[in-house]
Amino acid sequence: MLPYRARTRSLLLAAGTALLAIPLSTCTEPSADSPAASSADSPASSAESPASTAGAVHDSFSQASTFTTLFKAPVGVEGLTADRDGNLYTGGRGGAATCPIWRIPSSGGAAVIVGTLAPPCGPAGLAFDRHGDLFITDGSDKIFKLHPDAAAPPVGVLFASGVPGANGVAFDRDDNLWVSDGVTSQGRVWRIAPDGTVAEVFRVPPLANSVNGVPSPTVPGALQGGVGRDARALPPGNVTITETSRAAADTNGSVGIVANGVAFSASGRTMFIADTSRGAIWRVEIDRRGNLASPVGCDTTYTANTLCLDDVFVQHPALEGLDGIALDRFGNIWGVANERNAVAVVSPFGGVREVFRNPPDATTKLRNTGPLEFPTSPILVGRTFCVTQSDGGRRDNFPNSGGEVGPAPAAERAKVSCADARLPFSGLDLPIR
Repeated sequence: MLPYRARTRSLLLAAGTALLAIPLSTCTEPSADSPAASSADSPASSAESPASTAGAVHDSFSQASTFTTLFKAPVGVEGLTADRDGNLYTGGRGGAATCPIWRIPSSGGAAVIVGTLAPPCGPAGLAFDRHGDLFITDGSDKIFKLHPDAAAPPVGVLFASGVPGANGVAFDRDDNLWVSDGVTSQGRVWRIAPDGTVAEVFRVPPLANSVNGVPSPTVPGALQGGVGRDARALPPGNVTITETSRAAADTNGSVGIVANGVAFSASGRTMFIADTSRGAIWRVEIDRRGNLASPVGCDTTYTANTLCLDDVFVQHPALEGLDGIALDRFGNIWGVANERNAVAVVSPFGGVREVFRNPPDATTKLRNTGPLEFPTSPILVGRTFCVTQSDGGRRDNFPNSGGEVGPAPAAERAKVSCADARLPFSGLDLPIR
């Protein structure tokens, strides 16, 4: 029998109507695959087949892969998308200062500013529509729109408001923009029509309901209580470790985000939502009128439009801290677990494999020295995996003083990197058509 460290397991990634086994390093046991994807999510009419990619399998993205940093930013960055020429776009989180929108050549070269947001601002998600206009969630309650121009960078104009915490963003086949509520932790997902009309369509269940809530003695207008659970990241939270227990030593590190990154399948009718706190992905069906076709309202302690547990597509420890997600042409979901400094892939059948995780330092046993530094927003540019890295100080990335970028007063505080090894399949063309 091979030594434990030398063992590998194969993940069956979808490739049209066939499956391709990809050997990946993993420390997790296989989860049961179950046919959960519709035929519409596995396009068979693709020029890319298992035969054309099988020769590259052993050179594909894996634990042995390296990363190339394309851009280091003087401020935090989050949100990443690409245009049809393969250029990357991300937003600088300026806070009280103007927020730059950068274009970064994925093949290498200097980043240029192609637009800005007026302060206060904090870009969180970016997506192009089919006309080449760029939509940017602001992390507050607004979404801005601009047409990138390096010669005369425009200031983003307001497209929609009334979406508190606007974070993950994706277009469906009918040009509706779908947005999650991110750090507000309520689990709301909105549909925004092409004219800017906002409608809350559903909610991912928050970690706790408020049926026993009482007015907070310290936060005006807030409730204190909750029935459910509280997910905490250690650090910044701490526990007291003994031979018989691991009890909380403080209340730091709560992670309540249940609706983070969002993405559509090739059909444009199936939507996936990253649940950071649970380490899960929810799956919902959207009909041709843009209405929810998945079950809601099973638990009456939540709002009536809250998803049922049957809408959970997959939950797995490798997905703890899941932030952004991106689909390839065959419906495999590539995601980044920010607080684990890891990349995982989920097949359309629900199988989960950790593809890459920062190796621990030989001396400190910490995983905070890179190459991943709190990865947040992935994008698949052809067969290249790229990601923003905001260098947040949580769990595996704590303290965030290691690696290429660091907290203030460091001159370089965040970065955009791409894996040097290629993916087995190309990313899904965006926006969905």
